[in-house]
Amino acid sequence: MMQVLAPYRRFRTLLIANRGEIACRVIRTARAMGLRTVAVYSEADRDALHVTLADEAVLIGEARARDSYLNIERIIAAAKQTGAEAVHPGYGFLSERAEFAEACAAANLVFVGPTAAMMTAMGSKSGSKELMEKAGVPLVPGYHGEAQDEATLLAAAEKIGFPVLVKASAGGGGRGMRIVREAGDFAAAIVSAKREAQAAFGDDRVLIERYVDNPRHIEVQVIGDSHGNLLSLFERECTLQRRHQKVIEEAPSPTLNAQQREAVCAAARKAAGAVNYVGAGTIEFVSDGKDVFFIEMNTRLQVEHPVTELITGIDLVEWQLRVAFGEKLPLQQDQLCLHGHAIEARVYAENPQKNFMPSVGRIKTWQMPPETDGLRLDLGYRAGDTVSPYYDAMLAKVIAWAPTRDAAIDRLNRGLEQCDIRGVVTNIPFLSALITHDEVRGNRIDTGFIERELSALTQDGVQPGELEFCAAVAAILVQEQAAAQHDQNSPWSTAGWMPVGRRQRRFVFRIGHGPEHVVTLRYGSGPAELEYGDRTIALDYAARPTGGFDLSLGGVRSHVVAVIEGHELYLRTRNGRFDLHWVDPFGGDDEEHVGEDRIVAPLPGTVVALLAKEGATLEKGDAILTLEVMKMEQTLRAPFAGVLKSLRCKVGDIVQEGAELAEVEPTEAE
Repeated sequence: MMQVLAPYRRFRTLLIANRGEIACRVIRTARAMGLRTVAVYSEADRDALHVTLADEAVLIGEARARDSYLNIERIIAAAKQTGAEAVHPGYGFLSERAEFAEACAAANLVFVGPTAAMMTAMGSKSGSKELMEKAGVPLVPGYHGEAQDEATLLAAAEKIGFPVLVKASAGGGGRGMRIVREAGDFAAAIVSAKREAQAAFGDDRVLIERYVDNPRHIEVQVIGDSHGNLLSLFERECTLQRRHQKVIEEAPSPTLNAQQREAVCAAARKAAGAVNYVGAGTIEFVSDGKDVFFIEMNTRLQVEHPVTELITGIDLVEWQLRVAFGEKLPLQQDQLCLHGHAIEARVYAENPQKNFMPSVGRIKTWQMPPETDGLRLDLGYRAGDTVSPYYDAMLAKVIAWAPTRDAAIDRLNRGLEQCDIRGVVTNIPFLSALITHDEVRGNRIDTGFIERELSALTQDGVQPGELEFCAAVAAILVQEQAAAQHDQNSPWSTAGWMPVGRRQRRFVFRIGHGPEHVVTLRYGSGPAELEYGDRTIALDYAARPTGGFDLSLGGVRSHVVAVIEGHELYLRTRNGRFDLHWVDPFGGDDEEHVGEDRIVAPLPGTVVALLAKEGATLEKGDAILTLEVMKMEQTLRAPFAGVLKSLRCKVGDIVQEGAELAEVEPTEAE
C-alpha cells in the first residue's frame, strides 16, 4: 500500500455516496488518513461489504438505484444525520451530476470532485466538444447541437458520412451508444440509444460522431488543485472493449512512444485547463493510428485508476482528498516518474457463453490470490454476498504490476487463474483467454478486437481427463474424511482403510448432458488405487490447511482446488477449471428440461420494447423483444425459424427470472 501522509484536518468525517468496489476502495484510503467513514446502502445492500467496512452506514432507500443511490435528498440527509462534512461520489451514479455537487454545496458539505460549473462544462459531451474546439484541442468530426429531432440528427449523420457513432450526451460506460453503418439503420438506433440513455442517466440527448474504424482508445489521467496547479499523470490504453465498455486497461500505453506520450498529455492538460479544472478527471481520446482526437472528459475518478497508481506510486484517492482539504498537489509535473507497466482486468458476474448475460445470485465460494509479487485486488464482494440485478455486475478488479508489459500480463494471468468464485457465473476464463491471446501480447488490437475474436475467446475450454476425474474422487474423499474427523481414532475415517482384504467403490461423473465417466476406487489393505478406462493408478492425496488438496497420480504431484455443492463439483487443476456432476449412486438425479420453443427472461428486468407481433414469421436470430437488465438492454431472439405463436408480456412489465415471455412454433421441415 502506498504511503499516506498526515493530512490537514479540514474535515474529519467522509460519506461515500456509492457502493461496491469503489466504496470499499475510498473507505480504505480515507481510514488510512484518519478519517471517519460513512456508507450508504439500499435494501438490496444491507449486508454488503462496503457497509461492513465503514464506521457507520445509513439505509437510503429501496433496491432500485433511483430510489437509493440516485436519490440526492436522501444522501444529503444521511450526511447530516451522521455528522459527515464531506461527500465522495466514487464513479457512476451521481458522480458526474452537477445538481448533486450543487446540493452538497448548499448543505455546506465538501464535494470531493470538481465544481458543478466544471462538471456542466465538461460533463456534457456536446458542450465539451464546443469548448475543446475553441481551446484548439483536436476533435472527431461530429454533431453536438441541441436539436434532437430525428430529421436533424439524420441530416447531420449524412453530412458526417456513415459509419457514425450515436452517443448519449450525458453518460458513458457504453450506455446509450450505437454504431450505425447505414442510413436505413439510423432511426432504430436513435430510438434505442435514447431509451437506454434516459433509463441510465435521466437524459435522452445524443450526439453524432464520425466512427473511426480500427480505433484505439487512449486516455490521460489529470488532477488539479484550487491553487492553479494542473498535472497529467501519464496515459492509459483502454482499447480492449466490448459494447463500448472497457474490459482490460493498462498503463502506460504500449502504442505511444515518448514523443507521442508528451503530445497527448499536453493536449489533455490543455483540455482540462480550458475550465481551470480542480480534482481528478480523465481526458479520453480516440486514435486512428496516426492522430488522436478528443472524445470526452470524465469529471471523476475512473474504474481503471489503479493502473495509474501502480506506475506512479500515487494514491489518487488520497490526492483527491487533499485537494478537497484545500491543499496544493504534493508534486509538480517534472517530479512525476513512470515506473514499469500495470494492467487491470474487470471481473464481472456475467456469462460469456450466453452473450455475457449478467449472472445474479449468492456467492457461495470466494477465494482470491494473495496481494503479493506485484498483484493488487480491489474487491467489492466476498463469500455469502448477493449479486443483485439492480446494479452494475462488477465484482472485483485484478491488477498486476511488473517491470515490463509481458511480465505484467503473466502476473495478471496467474492472479486470474487463482480466483475461484462460485454461486454466480464470472468472466474469469474469458479474461485469461483474452490477455494471453497472441494478438493482445503483440499489441495488434483495436476496439473491435474482442467482437471479431469472440468465438475463439468464449469457446469451451479443455475437456476434463484422467487428472480431473481422479481429482473428483479425491475431493469427495477429502470431504467425507473431514465430516468423519469427530471420530479421529477410527481407521475407517482415512480412505476406508482395512486390516485385511480389498473393497471397491464406483464413482460416476458427467459433464453437462454428456456421457458418463466411471472411476473405480479400490481400497483396504495396501495403497488405494483408481481404475479409469484401461488404466490403474496409485492414489495419494493430502488436504491442505489453507484449502484444496495435493494429489499424487503416477508419481506426479498436483495442487487441486475443489468445491462440492451437493452433487455438483468444481475443480481447478493445472489444466483449467471444470464443472462435473456426480451422478447420485442411489438414482436421485432429477433434471428439468425447458422447451427450446419458450422465450424466458434470463434475469429479472423490464420489458422496454416488443420487436415482433404475434403471428409473425421469424428467421433464426430475429429480434422478438428487448429487456432492460442491470441498466443495459438485452434483445431476446428467435432460437430457430418459425412463427411467433404468442407474446406473454407488454412494454413496461417487470418480469422475474424464468418468466415465460413468448413462444415460437418451429417451421415444419418439408
